Amino acid sequence: MTARPRLSIGLPVYNGEEYLAESLDALLGQTYEDFELIVSDNASTDGTEGICREYAAKDPRIRYLRLPRNIGATPNHNRVFAECRGELFKWASHDDLYGRDLLRRCVEALDERPEVILAHTGQAVIDGDGRVKVPYAYGLATDSPHAPERFRSLLFEPGGDDFYGVLRADVLRRVRPLDSYHHADRTFVAEIALQGPFHQVPELLYFRRDHPARAERANPSKRSRCVNLDPRRAGALHPTPRLLAEYVHGFVSAIRRTPLSAADRRACYRHLAAWGASRVRPGAGERVEDRAPVDPALNTVSVDDLVAGRAGRRT
Repeated sequence: MTARPRLSIGLPVYNGEEYLAESLDALLGQTYEDFELIVSDNASTDGTEGICREYAAKDPRIRYLRLPRNIGATPNHNRVFAECRGELFKWASHDDLYGRDLLRRCVEALDERPEVILAHTGQAVIDGDGRVKVPYAYGLATDSPHAPERFRSLLFEPGGDDFYGVLRADVLRRVRPLDSYHHADRTFVAEIALQGPFHQVPELLYFRRDHPARAERANPSKRSRCVNLDPRRAGALHPTPRLLAEYVHGFVSAIRRTPLSAADRRACYRHLAAWGASRVRPGAGERVEDRAPVDPALNTVSVDDLVAGRAGRRT
C-alpha cells in the first residue's frame, strides 16, 4: 500500500486462531473501506500466522507484522498505534465482531461533530458461539461538554468499551501510552475523555466476545493479568499493592497532564477522592457483564445477523 488511508485499525493478536478469521471477515467486510488494517502477531505458536498471511495475500489493506518474541499485550497494543498512518485510529480485538456499518457510522459521527474526539456504537457481549449474552445500554456522560463530568462518569458509571472506539489520532498522541498496571485501560480512557467529548452512535454494531480463553478469564488474578499485559511485571518488583497504587496514580497523572482550568482540575480531584472512598463497598469491582440482566429475545440473533448489521437499532 502506498496511498495514505483515512483510518488505521490496529489489531494486536496472540494465539488467536479460534476466532481470528471471523474478526478479520467482519473488519474487511465493512461498508467503509478507506482503512489499513495493521495486524501485529505477538509471536503466536498456533495457526495465527498462517491465517494472517492468507488474509494479507488477498487484501492489500492488511499489513502483517510478526514479532520474534512475545512482548506482552500492552506493548503490542502500543506498537500497532505507532504504525498508524491515518488521521483516525481504532484498536480491534481478534475475537470480537463488528456490524458492517460500524466504521462508516463512527467516521460520519466524527466528521459531523468536530468537537468530538472519539465515536463508538451500541454494544453487547456475545459468547463463544456468537449468541448475545449481555446487551447493555450506554449510560456514561462522556458526551458532556464539561471535562469533570466526563471524568466523574467514567469513574462511577458502569458500561462502555470506549477503548475500542474510533479516535482522532492526533488526540491519542497527546495522552500517555497505554500502561500495564491493574485496570490501566480505564485510566487511559479517562485521560482521553479529559481531552474532549465522545459520541455514541445509537446502533448495536459492536459485539465483544466473552469466552474462557479471553485474557481476563484466562488470567483471573490481578497479577497474572498484569503479567499477561507485560511480562516485565513478573517478579518481586511488581507486587499487587504496587499494581493497585499505579492504578490510582494513573488517574492522578491524567488530571495533572491534561490542560484544564484550575476549577476543572479541582473538580476532577474531588471526583477522584469520592471514587476512592466508594471502592470499599462490596462488589465495587464487578464487571458489567457479570451483573447486567440478559435480554432473552436477543439470544436468538445469529452471528450472520450481527455481522450483517441486522441485529437492530438501539433507541
